[in-house]
Amino acid sequence: MTVHKEGYTSIALTVLLIFVSNALIQFYLPESHVLKWIVYILSGALFVIILQFFRSPSLRIHTDDKHVLCPADGKVVVIEETDETEFLKDRRIQISVFMSPVNVHVNRNPIAGFVKYFKYHKGKYLVAWHPKSSTENERTTIVIETSTGVQVLFRQIAGALARRIVWYVKEGDKVEQGQQFGFIKFGSRVDVFLPLGTTINVNIGDVVKGGKTVLAELTAPKVIKTKN
Repeated sequence: MTVHKEGYTSIALTVLLIFVSNALIQFYLPESHVLKWIVYILSGALFVIILQFFRSPSLRIHTDDKHVLCPADGKVVVIEETDETEFLKDRRIQISVFMSPVNVHVNRNPIAGFVKYFKYHKGKYLVAWHPKSSTENERTTIVIETSTGVQVLFRQIAGALARRIVWYVKEGDKVEQGQQFGFIKFGSRVDVFLPLGTTINVNIGDVVKGGKTVLAELTAPKVIKTKN
C-alpha cells in the first residue's frame, strides 16, 4: 500500500496541525488531565483517516478491448438511459458511481484509446447524489475513442465535500485501460455514458472497484454499407 502523490500536502498539513495542537496541550495542561488523552486519541484518529483516504493500492489490471472497467471505487447509484448533451449529443446509458470518503479516490480510464475531448467546468458543490450535480457541479468531461470507433464519455464530479478535481489527461493523448487519469479529494462521483445496446454487468447498489469491476461489455459500432 502506498500514499498517492495528491495526498502529500494534505498529510503534511495534518501532521503539522497534530504536532502544534499536541504541543500546546502538553505545555498548558497537567499530565493527568483527561482532555489531553481525548486530544491524543482524536489526533491519532484524524491521522489514520487522512492517511487511508489517500491510499493508492497497486492493482494488476486485466485489460480487454470489449470491457468497460469501473473508473472508481464506490457504489453504483444510477443506471438509466439519458440524453448526453455536451459532446456526444445522443441517447446513452448512464452509470454513476458514488465515492464515499472511505473509498480509494484514484480515477482510472475505463477503456483504452485516444482522448477525443476534454473540458473542465467550474460549478456548484451540490451533494454528489443530487440529480443536477452531473450538469451543474464542478466537473471534468472526458471522451475516449477506441480503435474500433466506439466513444465512451465519463465525468469526474465534485460534491459537497470534494473541492478539488485533479486530472492527468488532455485531448489527443493515447491512454491505456486502467491507467490513472485523475483524483477527486474527499468523496464525490463519476458518471460513465455508454452506447445504447451495451451489455451492463452491474446493478444499482453494487459495490464496485476502480480498475477491477467490469461495468459493461461494448459492441462494435454498426457499419452501414451503401451501394455505389
